[in-house]
Amino acid sequence: MLDHLIANNRQWAERKVAVDPGFFKRLVDQQAPEYFWIGCSDSRVPANEIVGLDPGEMFVHRNVANLAPPQDANYLSVLQFAVDVLKVKHILVVGHYGCGGVAAAVDGVRRGLVDHWLHPIREVHQDHLHELEAIPAERARLDRLCELNVMRQVRNVASDVFVTDAWARGQSLRVHGWVYSIANGLVTDLGVTVSGPP
Repeated sequence: MLDHLIANNRQWAERKVAVDPGFFKRLVDQQAPEYFWIGCSDSRVPANEIVGLDPGEMFVHRNVANLAPPQDANYLSVLQFAVDVLKVKHILVVGHYGCGGVAAAVDGVRRGLVDHWLHPIREVHQDHLHELEAIPAERARLDRLCELNVMRQVRNVASDVFVTDAWARGQSLRVHGWVYSIANGLVTDLGVTVSGPP
């Protein structure tokens, strides 16, 4: 049923080896990425491709609406592995304009379990309600909420004990907030990088 995907895989692997015969050997021998990407699960936002990196160059965690909630064991496990084991140097929290999760958080429609997951975005919305209501166009309001969500998640990551302990040990680690535009393929740095405890 999925033979076309397996065929695509074979062609991709052949192209990789044709350009770089030692590519897969290096991947097997070591995983030593400098970057940890916390992004949205949206299929239109392929982490490695957006920044032109090959497999093995970026550690990736994805979930609906690129959240970094301090109560999520899955996210925390990946964060700890990235910081304590891989010793990444940069954590990139990357949202994207047109995020369905961000829109779903505030559209008033009940969807079930995902409503609980998206609750932190409703909190961000409430905290910035005055600013958001001053934006007349709905699309622009949601885009701004995407940015505000990234900023909040950067604060969550930077205040996590795994990150603060790393800084206390003198580990070089920066937490960045970016937003990706599906419309033009470009990433924008939101200027909220944190490189140490406040």
